[in-house]
Amino acid sequence: MPTDTDSDIPSTADARPRHIAVIMDGNGRWANKRHMPRAAGHKAGVNATRRIVENSARYGIEALTIFAFSSENWQRPEKEVSSLMSLFVSTIAAEVKKLHKKNVRVQFIGDRTRFSDKLQASINESEALTAANTGLKLNIAANYGGRWDIVHACRNILESVQGGELSADEIDESLFSRYLSLQDMPEPDLLIRTGGEQRISNFLIWQLAYAELYFTDALWPDFADNDFQAALDWYAGRQRRFGKTGQQLAQENTASTPGRQVSS
Repeated sequence: MPTDTDSDIPSTADARPRHIAVIMDGNGRWANKRHMPRAAGHKAGVNATRRIVENSARYGIEALTIFAFSSENWQRPEKEVSSLMSLFVSTIAAEVKKLHKKNVRVQFIGDRTRFSDKLQASINESEALTAANTGLKLNIAANYGGRWDIVHACRNILESVQGGELSADEIDESLFSRYLSLQDMPEPDLLIRTGGEQRISNFLIWQLAYAELYFTDALWPDFADNDFQAALDWYAGRQRRFGKTGQQLAQENTASTPGRQVSS
């Protein structure tokens, strides 16, 4: 279920988020409920992923970032990890040309060095094929962790300081963000997590600082068009204050729209 903090406050947010992040949880439980191997749940989840990509493009969402495989997922049973790696290769091969035709730009974030040469080649080819596309920006987090992202940024900043390209005085939040994954994207406005869990699980922990968090009990393979619409409708009712008061936002909104009265 969605979070309920400040849920009674009228929204002054834009009706649609620019950037949506998704934790696609529940594939294994979906399969277990049907007495099927967990790999079957991951395969079924591909259809839900295809739906949310299509819907995001249709609604004019600027960026969609999906959590495909976390750095902690290597701890899962070897057979499941192996099937996931095979699924990545086959899915990329099957989907990237379709995404390219729909003007979707594909980008992978995370430490890809642990993947097989074949998978790394598929990743590189998909990014190269879609690099010039101007539609939906689809970011696939694979072998990704938010803490890894921050440590990786720190190392790169340190190298820049040691190389004389930066001074310590230049380091602020804005500069730090430029060293993170998704540095060329707006920060996520909305996080959707399926499967009933209510945590961010080391996903984009810097970038999600001001995201609205939407949790649903739907297992990922069952996440349908109406579930996505429900998340967007819930988001449209939020008031995104970024540290300000609701009264301040109401006054700003009134000032920007002469003659309109906005309740606080």
